[in-house]
Amino acid sequence: MSHQAWDRIVQVHVRDGQVDYPSIQADSTLDGYVRELNRIDPTRLLRRQDQLAFWINAYNAFAVKGILDHYSPMTLWGRYRYFIGRNYQVGGTAINLYDLERQMLIEQFHEPLIHFAIVCASKSCPKLQPWAYQPDQLDRQLDQVARAFINDPTRNGFDRQQKVASLSMIFKWFEPDFAGAAGSVLAYIARYVEGSELAKELTQPGYRIEYLDYDWSLNGIAPKEMARVGTS
Repeated sequence: MSHQAWDRIVQVHVRDGQVDYPSIQADSTLDGYVRELNRIDPTRLLRRQDQLAFWINAYNAFAVKGILDHYSPMTLWGRYRYFIGRNYQVGGTAINLYDLERQMLIEQFHEPLIHFAIVCASKSCPKLQPWAYQPDQLDRQLDQVARAFINDPTRNGFDRQQKVASLSMIFKWFEPDFAGAAGSVLAYIARYVEGSELAKELTQPGYRIEYLDYDWSLNGIAPKEMARVGTS
């Protein structure tokens, strides 16, 4: 399974996490890549790294496709339609974004780093990267996006005097994944946070966690029809 087409899409149409949806809309490459995902049976990919890269790229491609098809997670009803009400085809089988994340990525791979790699087209999500995930580079790529997300002050903050960690809601929604891997959310964050002293503090008692409001607005320029009809 080659992810060259998806790599080209994000290289050309993504800048610092901002997605140019109208330009993707005018480019037939995404439709071709989505069709290719439906021709592949991911269970025949033998290596874990091949399967994990496949599903991460598939999620991100489908998330973009959903926006282009005029679904939007900006409202509560919109999130239901975007994550659950819209199916995509993989290897001839229908799957929505909700099940792809939970049944495939979380339950099968037990890898918390996927939460920094999959992007649901919203500003508070991790940034969509200008490259596809590649099996032979996957460990490095996942480490890179984890560090970028955790140390992004618009997504997480640490008040060392007051001992307050202001964290993305991602850490609350998927707390069992992070705590299961490291014992607690803060201990997991300590693995990737910048600064050895801060990392040490986060592994000791005393820090309080506050969760930040999640911004569901679009992570880029809306496609033309959506720009007219809003969050239809």
